[in-house]
Amino acid sequence: MSISLEEAEKMSHAAKTKAKEIGVAMNIAIVDEGANLKAFHRMDNAWLGSVDISIKKAKTARYFDMNSGEIGKLSQPGQPLYNIEHSNGGLITFPGGVVLKNSDGHIVGAIGVSGGSVEQDHEVASAGAAAL
Repeated sequence: MSISLEEAEKMSHAAKTKAKEIGVAMNIAIVDEGANLKAFHRMDNAWLGSVDISIKKAKTARYFDMNSGEIGKLSQPGQPLYNIEHSNGGLITFPGGVVLKNSDGHIVGAIGVSGGSVEQDHEVASAGAAAL
């Protein structure tokens, strides 16, 4: 249950295609089932500050097996995961991290995207995930 380099590159290509379509330069990170970085692409002119954010979005999604935006809902004041973003060396709890599942429905990693609005990040990450 591992993501191959070929699969990671296919997802990255799909994400880059979507990012170009909406006109936003993105940082795209793909992690495997162990939350290890499998592939990373920084599109020309993508924000430098978003490199780390994209990687942390992917890791956040994989660490907890849910999209990063869902963790964000649970980490608001008064919610059960309040302050979780301070764990694991820093998490990103807003949209743009999407869990990756294989054809059998098993979680095999995650994709994290950063560089646009959170809605754009999620849209691009979802396009990448759909390519798996």
